[in-house]
Amino acid sequence: MNASATFSLKQSPIPAAAGIGLRLQHLNEIASQADDAPPVASWLEIHSETFLNAGGPRLVMLQEVRKRHPISCHGVGLSLGSAQGLDPAHLKRLAKLFDRVKPALLSEHLAWSVVDGAYLNDLLPLPYNDEMLAVVSANVSRAQDFFGQQLLVENPSSYLSFNASTMPEWDFLARLVQNTGCGLLLDVNNVYVSAANNAFSAEDYLASVPSDVVGEIHLAGHSIEVEGDDRVLVDTHSTYVCDPVWGLYRDVIARIGARPTLIEWDMDIPALSELQHEATRAQAVMDARQPQDQACVA
Repeated sequence: MNASATFSLKQSPIPAAAGIGLRLQHLNEIASQADDAPPVASWLEIHSETFLNAGGPRLVMLQEVRKRHPISCHGVGLSLGSAQGLDPAHLKRLAKLFDRVKPALLSEHLAWSVVDGAYLNDLLPLPYNDEMLAVVSANVSRAQDFFGQQLLVENPSSYLSFNASTMPEWDFLARLVQNTGCGLLLDVNNVYVSAANNAFSAEDYLASVPSDVVGEIHLAGHSIEVEGDDRVLVDTHSTYVCDPVWGLYRDVIARIGARPTLIEWDMDIPALSELQHEATRAQAVMDARQPQDQACVA
């Protein structure tokens, strides 16, 4: 799997260190910190669609937070798998936010969520074949051209597979990188969830991803639903990162070196100190690497 020559590791305002997701529950607490207080994390990531309002206190607080923390913008509604193409109005709304925030990293999910102008409150799966690869490649290229910045594409959590798929997810993502020069946001918990639900090896998946395409890593917790003999892992982002995911993360860092690593927590959100504790665990994994292996990613 060879990355496009347009993707490379280089210095960036986002360090190869642990960050946390900035959620509204903690926005005022972080924005109101004294100027001489230490940053709450090495960097913060927002959900882009949370801040698309034209003004108001939410954006004011975000601008205050931005003064002291590097920011990454993570999208949930661009719908890269939409056969109808990207929504021009949504592209403009996002571009306006990015102009305000000046994010060091942009990312979006490998999924679809829009049809005929209707936005669905979910990240729906895609078949992995040449036809869909052409659709996603065109949408990723358009987004990168529109924003003037590279996009990191996140591997999804999955609960089924399509008979129409002709390649595994990791090959699809590899070819997407080759086609567009995008990077990858490697969600280790999503790999673990998808592997358990679809009976493939998480270790084999992660071993197929080369170091030079991973621009960011996500870690999160998941839930387990059991009904009779059925057991399904659900990517809820509602609890701590589990031990097997920490093990996979250690293996990834040992192989590819440190990367900007985000702790995601979107439901049953705890106190800020709990997120910081999880970030400390991720940082300890990266700190175990030799200094020459520490890298920053654009």
